[in-house]
Amino acid sequence: MPPDRSQPAESGIPDRRTRPDRRKQTLRALFYGSRNPRRRGPRRAGDGGIASVDWHQSRWLAVALVILLLSCADAVLTLMLVSHGAEEINPVMKPLVMGSGGGFAVTKLGLTGAGVILLTLLARLRAFGRFPVGLILYMVAAGYGVLIAYELSLLDRVLVEP
Repeated sequence: MPPDRSQPAESGIPDRRTRPDRRKQTLRALFYGSRNPRRRGPRRAGDGGIASVDWHQSRWLAVALVILLLSCADAVLTLMLVSHGAEEINPVMKPLVMGSGGGFAVTKLGLTGAGVILLTLLARLRAFGRFPVGLILYMVAAGYGVLIAYELSLLDRVLVEP
């Protein structure tokens, strides 16, 4: 725990620091650290937490962008299929699809984006102590790819049949 700066130090010498403790400014530290990374790997062998690095590999950005683009394609294809008579089977998204398409898209992309950010931050850790969390990002991207292919086949059936 950092010392209390309002009281003189135990040695009798007053604390002359004027700036606030930078460790208490979490958002500022996140933005500053993303522009000026210092830790590209854990400092100690036991460091494995979410804040052990400032810099993530560029492949995680690529995978995150692929997932978000595939999520956008999924949202568009879902709305197209619903407009042609298909039914949304996800009980969470069903009321949003039946309402405005904008609310559905914002919710879908917001939830997907939050999940991708969390998984990217945790990419170096191991899930359940066994496999890297980064593998989950690849699995999500592959799952979206399969889903898009399935939705395209459904859309092809709907548009070809009278």
